[in-house]
Amino acid sequence: MSIPQLADFDRIVFFTGAGMSAESGVPTYRGHGGIWKQYDYERYACQTAFDRDPEGVWEFHNYRRGLVGACRPHRGHDVIVAAEQQRPRATVVTQNIDEMHQLAGSTGVTELHGSLWKLRCEACGATRHGYDSPLAELHCGCGAWWRPAITWFGDMLNEAAVQSAIQQIGQCELLVAIGTSAVVYPAAQLPRIAAANGAVLVEINPEPTPMSSMYQHHLRGPASEMLLQMAEGLELPT
Repeated sequence: MSIPQLADFDRIVFFTGAGMSAESGVPTYRGHGGIWKQYDYERYACQTAFDRDPEGVWEFHNYRRGLVGACRPHRGHDVIVAAEQQRPRATVVTQNIDEMHQLAGSTGVTELHGSLWKLRCEACGATRHGYDSPLAELHCGCGAWWRPAITWFGDMLNEAAVQSAIQQIGQCELLVAIGTSAVVYPAAQLPRIAAANGAVLVEINPEPTPMSSMYQHHLRGPASEMLLQMAEGLELPT
């Protein structure tokens, strides 16, 4: 079966998970060397932990900011940016919090799990965005702690982001799922919407996932190499 080419579709959604960022050096969560193999999320990545020990949680998240801040987008991100620029309606729905897509130049990014680089204050509602690492000031101007604006374990997903993702995926002609484990819900259910609406589904992942049987095309290899195989007809940056 021939590999679908991005240039042959108008409405494309790139649905990305940790495996997309792994080539950039961003630590994954559940795979080999995954970050939760080394750290207990109940101590560092849930609201209860933050309420109990905000300094300890911030020590961990500043460590993460340092790791991610040293990483850069790879060639696969360039392919996605080219598709966004050259196809009428190509967008990104991501489970990642590292903003690698935005750093590469993507503008149509829906972040299901928030961003490591965004903050919010639960006391006054203020927000902030910046790439400083470590974060020098951990308190909002009102005196309360800044909280990372990411979806921790036990948090509800941002409803606006979920609805945006459902709309995009429900209207797409081609869904390209890249590096997602298909075990994090409710995000893992989103490709079913594209399948129900007759979209062509491509899975890019080195190994099969629990949802692999739903996809018509399986590209087993690194995200950058597999996306380049789908890039015929696109003009890529040098």
